Amino acid sequence: MSQFKRLLIMLGPQMRYTPALQRAAALAESSGALLDINVFVDDVDTFGLMGDGRERERLLADNRQWLADATEQLRTAGLDVSTELLLTRDPLGSAIERIEQLGCDLLVKDVQHEPVLKRLLVTPLDWQLLKDSPVAVHLVSDIRLPLPRQIAAAVDLNSHGAGEHLDEQVIHCAHALALQCNGEVHLVHVCDAARTHIADFGAGTVTMPGFDGSVRTSQRAAFNRLGDHHQVPLERRHFLEGPAIRAIAQFVSHSRMDVIVMGSHRHDAMQTFLGGTTAHVLEQPLCNVLAIKGVC
Repeated sequence: MSQFKRLLIMLGPQMRYTPALQRAAALAESSGALLDINVFVDDVDTFGLMGDGRERERLLADNRQWLADATEQLRTAGLDVSTELLLTRDPLGSAIERIEQLGCDLLVKDVQHEPVLKRLLVTPLDWQLLKDSPVAVHLVSDIRLPLPRQIAAAVDLNSHGAGEHLDEQVIHCAHALALQCNGEVHLVHVCDAARTHIADFGAGTVTMPGFDGSVRTSQRAAFNRLGDHHQVPLERRHFLEGPAIRAIAQFVSHSRMDVIVMGSHRHDAMQTFLGGTTAHVLEQPLCNVLAIKGVC
């Protein structure tokens, strides 16, 4: 049985069998989880059609019919499916309300690529969901296989407290997903020694000679201890170096990971990783992020 028991699928009104829906259906089929398919139609002049009431009703009617057809297909495959069509001006608030109403423990959504200028003016919905969703969020960009086979657990190697606990939860979640999907777990860490420094009071930031090498050695040792503890084979440990955005993007481009599991408990980590890094990582082909909230 899956660690996730009820999946909320958040779809737009495009009426197509998206990668997120394919992934969610495969996860539900492999585990017996309930599948709640929700189509969210933005009531703020969606597609420039909302000014015409007849066009809006036609759009809603077409989506209801599509939902009925998709539900019949999925139920024929043996899945337990429910559906809802929501006309809303607050997709984030509506999604959170549905999660709480239904008792879902995983939100699955297609990645929504936004133009750079729009991201500067308005926080993308995907980023808001990563920050505010009360449950784990699986953002799907594209898939090679419906079930993920290559699963990366991204750890930050915080040496104590909540960060250490979250690393353990990320690895546990990755192992549970791999067990459900007959997949392999990889361990990933980015060492950005340039961000590790000593502040000289009143004199700005300075770095002691050899300090970068010491940080790298220390983090690599901690990374290998973690890999040993969780029995991750050496060939599936990826100790990356450099700026996080570039390192993760290059890793995703060359490794063909099906999903990257990561934690999201700290606002500073979310701003750096979930805000900046994920925005770039999700632009890579075949990259999908599963962001967990505490215990999976």
